[in-house]
Amino acid sequence: MVHRQKIYWRSRNIKTKESGFMERLKIAVIGAGGAGMLAAGRAAAAGADVTLFEKNSAPGKKLLLTGKGRCNLTNCCEVREFIENVPTNPRFLYAAVNRFTPRDTMDFFEGLGVALKVERGNRVFPVSDKSRDVVNALYGYVKSSGCRVVNERVTKLVANSGAICGIETERDYYSFSRVIVATGGASYPLTGSTGDGYRFARRLGIEVTKLSPSLVPLETIEKWCAALQGLSLKNVGVKVFENDIAKPVYEDFGELMFTHFGITGPTVMSASAHLKDIVPAKYRFVIDLKPALDEATLDKRLLTDFQKYHNKNFSNALCDLLPSKLIGVFVTLCGVPAEKKVNALTKEERYKILHLLKNLTLTIKRTRPIEEAIITSGGVSVKELDPRTMECKKIRGLYFAGEVIDVDAYTGGFNLQVAFATAVCAADAASAL
Repeated sequence: MVHRQKIYWRSRNIKTKESGFMERLKIAVIGAGGAGMLAAGRAAAAGADVTLFEKNSAPGKKLLLTGKGRCNLTNCCEVREFIENVPTNPRFLYAAVNRFTPRDTMDFFEGLGVALKVERGNRVFPVSDKSRDVVNALYGYVKSSGCRVVNERVTKLVANSGAICGIETERDYYSFSRVIVATGGASYPLTGSTGDGYRFARRLGIEVTKLSPSLVPLETIEKWCAALQGLSLKNVGVKVFENDIAKPVYEDFGELMFTHFGITGPTVMSASAHLKDIVPAKYRFVIDLKPALDEATLDKRLLTDFQKYHNKNFSNALCDLLPSKLIGVFVTLCGVPAEKKVNALTKEERYKILHLLKNLTLTIKRTRPIEEAIITSGGVSVKELDPRTMECKKIRGLYFAGEVIDVDAYTGGFNLQVAFATAVCAADAASAL
């Protein structure tokens, strides 16, 4: 069933003291990503005179890359579960996500003609598996709502007496009574996310917290990952420990992949959101290759396999337990001679094998550069913003939406939902008299 979004067309006019006649409220939206396009279209649909500024020649460049080109546009879960998947400043988002829930996001896009499907982990994708369909739908919404699009790079926000009054671009100055900044973060700079919003904020005395990559691959001190490059492990358990602290800072179950520099994949990306102030050897990444089996059950499984291959060399007896590409590295790490006959393995050697199957450990060296991160951690401090409207407390008429704000979540559609929810709050507040 297609759910049509209700669009309320209301005149947003203001009366000027000088002229005495009514004119439409003028709003600028900076950045034609997911947050910017939704904010621009929604404010224009409410009757405001909206101009969307985008420095790229086409909208939604970063949006096209999300979900590996499929666009995981939200997560079909309840608000409480959603907030649990936001490690940075979750309480700030409570009002926004309740105002525009994941279900609202799904209804909105289905109302624009984008058929959706829900996959593992409640991830929501277009049925077509094409992010282009999401971008086209959003841009069509922008244009049909009467929003003007200007392809110019904004260089400065202009404020006077604690209120926004306009913007400067590389070409001109434009007067606006409201401005919504939706410029994204500093990740994937080739898509246009070059940190412009942070510079705008700092120039106006608005606090910007420390920026760092999040949802990003991890480099390891161990070099053996390079020998496993391209190997993907599914349904493994992962735990991340800080120094010698017994309690993990993060644990998960799912997929990871080895690379020439270390590890990547969904569990790794999500884990990276919990690693703060990384220095080499501060964090250990522990992989449980057989999470469905406790040690006692796994030991029985080893005995069964070793009985089956009792006349084989040890390295040839792991074929039922591990991917072939992993066996050589595993044998080296456990310290049992590869040519040793299985029937000659000692109990101590079997314990070494068992322990490594449950505790394949990597030492984190650093994250990959912010340019390779899915999102930026840090941004405009939530202390500077009204969580109900996204309006800046210091500058009237100035709003922020999306990744530019210091809020980030796990993979699975949560970050785009944050962008959409904050965009709706900003658009509704900016277009209100």
